[in-house]
Amino acid sequence: MKLKKRTLIALAGLVWGAAGFNVLRIGVLTYTGYESMFNFLLSLIVFGLFHKFVFGPLVRRHTTRILGYAEERQFFLKFFDKKSFLIMAVMMTFGIGLRASGLAPDRFIAVFYTGLGAALSLAGILFLYNYFFGANQKERLKQ
Repeated sequence: MKLKKRTLIALAGLVWGAAGFNVLRIGVLTYTGYESMFNFLLSLIVFGLFHKFVFGPLVRRHTTRILGYAEERQFFLKFFDKKSFLIMAVMMTFGIGLRASGLAPDRFIAVFYTGLGAALSLAGILFLYNYFFGANQKERLKQ
């Protein structure tokens, strides 16, 4: 099935947003009993680092890549490249394994998952923003 380039951007937003919502939900539900300014600050730091160094650049890179396709319609899985599918698979496997093993304390899950989930959710929101408002402005995305 082939989709328009802009639709691929929306699909990326829905996938990253759904992943982010689920990770954020786990973090927030685990936060009960660990609410403190220090933990909130740690979550904010995790969010900032993942947004600045991982997901912010990922959104720009993938939006630019998708818009750069020569043909308007692309196979629907091209909203990701191979590296992003690998990143998502590793993150899911590591996250599920970490929680199932019990190696990470609940405080870590609460703090880390809340920050990571918020950054993932923002990536989804930014993809959707690009779909609705910015996908035709390739030059702006390179900034």
